[in-house]
Parts: sequence; structure tokens; C-alpha cells
Amino acid sequence: MNRPTIAITLGDMNGISPFIALKSHKEIKNFVNPIYITNRKVMNEASKKLNLSLESDFSIYDVGKEFKIEEGKVTKESGELSFISFKEGVEMAKRGEVEAVVTLPINKEAWSVAGISYKGHTEALEDFFKREAIMMIGCEKLFGAFFTHHIPLKDVPRKIIPERLIPFFLNFYKNIKAEKIAILGLNPHGGDNGVMGKEELKIESAIREANKIVGREVFFGPLVPDTAFTPKSRENFNYFIAMYHDQGLIPLKALYFEESINLSLNLPIIRTSVDHGTAYDKAYKSENISCSSYINAVKEAKRFIFKHI
Repeated sequence: MNRPTIAITLGDMNGISPFIALKSHKEIKNFVNPIYITNRKVMNEASKKLNLSLESDFSIYDVGKEFKIEEGKVTKESGELSFISFKEGVEMAKRGEVEAVVTLPINKEAWSVAGISYKGHTEALEDFFKREAIMMIGCEKLFGAFFTHHIPLKDVPRKIIPERLIPFFLNFYKNIKAEKIAILGLNPHGGDNGVMGKEELKIESAIREANKIVGREVFFGPLVPDTAFTPKSRENFNYFIAMYHDQGLIPLKALYFEESINLSLNLPIIRTSVDHGTAYDKAYKSENISCSSYINAVKEAKRFIFKHI
């Protein structure tokens, strides 16, 4: 168990995933046993295009159909394989064959072209397990969770009701067990006591009730969003809950883009991911590509495995 077995789903093979997996293999195999889920022949083609050797201990779980890599392009074939890879990784975790799943980036348009209805990994996981997943992104210095994620901004306000907020807050705390969790407001100036919006009043009510259930003051806020991520505020809080996707992601990516990872909470399996996309513009080119997010995602998966033993 010092080196847990982890499924690595390769994501979109037309993007930067093969480079990241091959380049990082020597490092991550020192602390986990990785099983790479993709099509073996497509992976062989990728390694040749990248001029990176496919080492003998690069263990591939062969899935899907072979296709010709089209560098930096959206294709039905790449979308299909990335979904099959991801789904098989989840199934392996459900069967207990791996202790966690780490996902490399998919392309949402490629999934759509392939006829896959999910908007991303998180939505698929929610359907697979029939429960709400909590998306948390960040690094050791700062983590942010999102009360809503891949929905239009116009739909966010009507989701902000105590009946939904309270269980979300409690599930987040159950997974993280942080001493202090900052809750962001929605409106400019925190709504100005209802003058600029009533959502903060609902958030405040949910915070009071959640703290009452926990039995102590864990949740703080609602914080005014434009000052929530100042250096002074980050001295007090390591975990934030944002009301919508970009509200939390903009400061995280501005501060810790290359270090950040994505972690799915409130699920019966451990799943982490890189916090970046397929970077088609860099795929199969000689440009410098950081592997930090991926390596951190693998490390965080291992940390969560031991946390839950």
C-alpha cells in the first residue's frame, strides 16, 4: 500500500495527454503503480510522434478502437476513446481493482461529436453514482469548491436556496473536515443587505443552520467576492465555496494555475484530475508543457487513499 494502484485515464489522444503521461511516468511510478487506460495501438502511435519511449513498465489497459491521431483536432474517434477510457477507469475503481482514478483532460466538443451527452467528467460521475458530486479545484495553498458548476450563469440565482445549500455545505465538510470554510456571496458588495440581491440572505441562513448541525462555527460568510481572495483573507482560509464556476476558478487560476488539480468529492471512489484542458495548440509540438498539475493530481489521489484507510 505504500504504492497504491491508480487508474490513469488518458483523455483526448489528439491533445497533450500522451505527452504528459509519458513524460511523467518515471516520476509517478516512484510513489504509485499506474495503470494507463487507453488503446494500445493509439498510444504506440502517440509515443512515436512524440519521440518518447514507451517503457516496458508502462502498463496499458487496452480499450476502445484504434484510430489515426489527428494532432490538435476535435474528432469523433478521440471523443469516443476518451469516454471509454474514463468509464473503464471508474468501473475498475468500483470493482476494487484500483484505489483511485486520475483523469487526463477530455475535450467536451469531441464528446459531443461522439454522441456523448455529458458535459464533462463531473456530470458523468453524478449520473454513474446517482449522487451529487462536489467539484473542488486548487492546491495545498488554496482550494475552492463550486456550489454550481457547468450551468449557465442565468440559472445560478434560483439554485441558491437553503434547502440545497445546507446539504452541500455539510457534505463538503464531511469530506474535507477543515476547521474553517469560507462561503462566498453572489452579488456585488455582498448584496448590500438585500439592496442589490437577496441571495446573500439565503446563504447566511444556510450558514447558520449548517453550523448549528455541525455543533460549532465551521462555515463563515457570506464573504464579499471581490475581497475574498486577498492575501489577508487567504491567511485565514484555505478552503472556499464559490457560488458558481468562474467565481472560484478565476482567482485559483490566476494564482496557482500550473499547480492546481481537480478533485471530485462526495463519491464512493477517489477521483482527481488535472486542472487544464487538452491544449490542442500545443499537442505534438516541441513547446514546453508543464506536468505539474498531473503530478499533483496523482499525489493528491494517493493522499486521499491513505486519508480514507
